[in-house]
Amino acid sequence: MTPIRPWPLALAAVVSGAGAWLLIRFGYAHFPPLPWTAAAALLLLALAEAWSGRNVRAQIRGQPRSSRRITPIAMARMAVLAKASAMAAAIFGGASAGFLGYLGGIVAKPAPRRDTITAGVTLIAALLLAAAAVYLERSCRIPEPPEDPTEAEP
Repeated sequence: MTPIRPWPLALAAVVSGAGAWLLIRFGYAHFPPLPWTAAAALLLLALAEAWSGRNVRAQIRGQPRSSRRITPIAMARMAVLAKASAMAAAIFGGASAGFLGYLGGIVAKPAPRRDTITAGVTLIAALLLAAAAVYLERSCRIPEPPEDPTEAEP
């Protein structure tokens, strides 16, 4: 499995942002208010992944923070979770940026102002989730073994 790469995440964010902008451009009058629960869910996921990354990193470095050891399959699952949530964060962040791009010009009205605030908070939460996912994925890596100086000398 390869580490998280920024280009697929950026591509997903751009595509979802363009799709959200097009969708809202042609049908904003028929949209219900944006739910704030997406931002709360993304923030909770970011906190959980950052906490998990902290614990995983401590256990890999030999400083267990709990009495329960993490199995190798659980470590692989956390790495997959990190990749999936980074992609989800890119999609949600891109969609929020698309909403902000359209709503930026009409914030004088109360409903678009509320949706702009919700989209902005969702974008921040998506960025935090992406950062936590990258941290968790990097925490799951096994460190390189130190080079033996006796093998390097002929």
